[in-house]
Order: sequence, then structure tokens, then C-alpha cells
Amino acid sequence: MAQGHKFEDFEETGEALVAFINSSQPEKLRQVKVEHQNLFDQHLETRKVVTQILKDMAQIEESAGQRLLDMQEEKKHRDLELENLEEQLRQCTAKSQITDSEIQFLQRELEILKNSEHELDTLQNEVDEDTTEVIPSAVYVAQVYYLVTKVKWEYDTQPNILKGVHYGADLATPINIDTSTASRSDISDQLWGFVSTEW
Repeated sequence: MAQGHKFEDFEETGEALVAFINSSQPEKLRQVKVEHQNLFDQHLETRKVVTQILKDMAQIEESAGQRLLDMQEEKKHRDLELENLEEQLRQCTAKSQITDSEIQFLQRELEILKNSEHELDTLQNEVDEDTTEVIPSAVYVAQVYYLVTKVKWEYDTQPNILKGVHYGADLATPINIDTSTASRSDISDQLWGFVSTEW
């Protein structure tokens, strides 16, 4: 080290000075030796203090460097959490927009259904007014047919589907016949099979 060189030079200078004084006055020599020893001791103490300061500084730098690395790692972790939260927010916002659209669609459907219900109520009132005095023949025939066959038909099916329920003495039997795949004779036989022959 450069500091070691300086110390050696200092020692050599001191020794040369002591040798010079030895050749002259003994009293001054003793005084110079004492001062030289004090200076040497002070130099060692200073060197020890400086060495400790350098060690402490190295530890502080290492600790600060480690804290900096920890903070950078923590920042990366926080950045990742922030990205995840932003992604979740984007997804929630998208879902919210979809939900809002669905709600608007359902509200429109509800309005349509309310209007349809109002129209049906109006039609029902008109029908009720028309049928208060006389039951139409079609309704009468359907009622008689049900009393004889015990079959209750569903009327909102496709044109080629006969659908209903036969209410027998012990159990109810569903009826579901595709008229496009069966002959009229087979359909007639199948339906007459539900009618009891006991009177």
C-alpha cells in the first residue's frame, strides 16, 4: 500500500534523525526518542482508527448495496402485482361492460314482453267479450274430445308434431308423435289405443 511506504519512509527518517542526535547531545537525544516514540504510537493509533473507519465504511456500503438490491427486488415484485391488478381491472371492466349490455338487452326484452302481455290482455278481453254469450264450436268440440279421450293437447308445437298428455285412470302418459314419419293410420291406431273401451 502507498500508506505502508509512507510509514517506512517515516521510520527511516526518524532513525536517521536519532542517529544524528546520538552523535551530538544525549539529553536532546532522549527527548527526541520520547517524542519519536509518542509520534510513532500516535501514528499506530491513527492507523488503527482509520482502518476501523474504512472497515465500517465498507460494511455501510455493503449494507446500503444490499438494501438497494432488496428495494429493487421489492420494486419488481410491486410492479408485477400492479400489472396483475391492472389486468384484473381490465377483465372486470370488460365483464362489467358485457353485463351492462346484457342488462340493457334483458330490459329491452322485458319491455317487449310487457307490451306483448298488454296486447294479450287486450286480446283476452276482446275474446272474453266475444265468448260471454256463446262458446265457439271449436272450443266445445275440444272439451267434448277431452271428456271422451282424456287427452290434453299442447297447441304451441311445430305443425308436424302432435304433443300432449293422456290422463289415464292410474297414470298420465305423454304423447309425442312426429306426423311426418308416421302414417295417418298408425297415428289413429296409436291415439285410439289410449281410449278406454269400458263405459
